[in-house]
Amino acid sequence: MKNLFVLFETDIYKSKSTRIFLGVFSSFELANKFAKENNCYTDKTEVVILEVEVDKFQEV
Repeated sequence: MKNLFVLFETDIYKSKSTRIFLGVFSSFELANKFAKENNCYTDKTEVVILEVEVDKFQEV
């Protein structure tokens, strides 16, 4: 099964209420590279990269 990686920018506490969706990537490395190139890692923001399975429904 193919996995995808969803990139979010959030506050330093990584709270779900502050997540901002940035994109979906085919690998962790691509998501991380995008975050670094777009200055998503700062002293006031963090990045969350979630691995998800394609064609799978799951409530969070």
